[in-house]
Amino acid sequence: MQLPYSEELNIEYLGRLFDNTSECYKFFWFKAIVAKVTEGKRELTYEELVDEMIADAWYMVTEYHLNLGPKDTLECLVDLIKKKNAGLKSCEKKSVIIDFLRTTDDKEILSKKRTLTYNVPYRLQAPFMSKLKGKAWNVGENELIAKINRENRLIYYFTALNGLSTKIIVQEDWARYIIKNQEIIRGWLEYNMILYIQKRNPSVPGIADKLRPPQERKLEKVKRYWKLILPLEPVREIYGDQILTDTDISIDHFVPWSYVAHDEMWNLNPTTKSINSSKSNNLPDWDTYFEKLVRQEFQSYQLIWKYDIVHKEFEKCAKEHINNEDIRYRIYRRGLVFPEFSGELKSIILPIYQSAKNCGFGSWQYQRGEL
Repeated sequence: MQLPYSEELNIEYLGRLFDNTSECYKFFWFKAIVAKVTEGKRELTYEELVDEMIADAWYMVTEYHLNLGPKDTLECLVDLIKKKNAGLKSCEKKSVIIDFLRTTDDKEILSKKRTLTYNVPYRLQAPFMSKLKGKAWNVGENELIAKINRENRLIYYFTALNGLSTKIIVQEDWARYIIKNQEIIRGWLEYNMILYIQKRNPSVPGIADKLRPPQERKLEKVKRYWKLILPLEPVREIYGDQILTDTDISIDHFVPWSYVAHDEMWNLNPTTKSINSSKSNNLPDWDTYFEKLVRQEFQSYQLIWKYDIVHKEFEKCAKEHINNEDIRYRIYRRGLVFPEFSGELKSIILPIYQSAKNCGFGSWQYQRGEL
């Protein structure tokens, strides 16, 4: 992906920022700079940039369970903050996370925040500094700042070292370039992040949808489909064994959306609003619930071919919620018997379920009275 050319600036060096990336925080550091510069700021403290980094990584680590790198410092810090502050939800608003980070006086968290600034503020601009090689980097921060501040044509320079209050000053010509080309730069940055994170999470689907906070899912068509079925035959939801009503129905992702990042119909099942809320971002226990899921799905499959009105509603859903023709043929074609249907659904869902489990999604069973 090409960055826009500039007569005044060395864009070739900018394009090499992520050439040697063993941990993720180069991406998050530069992303934070772009965000602040496009807000009109040029003087930025280490702390406000680190807070932005943590908030940007929050959803990837706590909601999507992505691996950001081997013993990645940023990932470890996010895990620490989540562990110490149960009140911060995995899908918490970014503004709430930032407010917490600005006001916390937890010494361990503050110390770990400072750790994030030991290398990346300096190493990020390495492509611009050909004279700084090898052991030249292995000096104290004060000396390193002095060396870097003598270099020419960098994106930013440093004020005197003062812990998390240290500032970087983005140069005016670079600030103009970033503001002018912000959409392309964000796209280039996102592309490089996707490549890096996919490499660290080879079995995880939908990486591109996991670089930002979770979006509201639009499942109204699927809900209408199940509401159409309810008067025709009683439908039991699979977790609490309750008969569903059209006034208390919610659509659940059997394997959590935060892992699959899609709304495919074969992974959606109706339950109650309260049970769906209780299940949250967890994996239902396979041995307890998969057989029940299959029977519920087979019930709806049979009704598709029994009632024209159900078939028509199914077709409306399929246009939006079945995006793989091979899967559609395997589990929705006419004439399947239960063992065949069950085997096909298992072959589709089980590998995804196991992969999500390997990524750290917790197992869940419904406990009556827990709501």
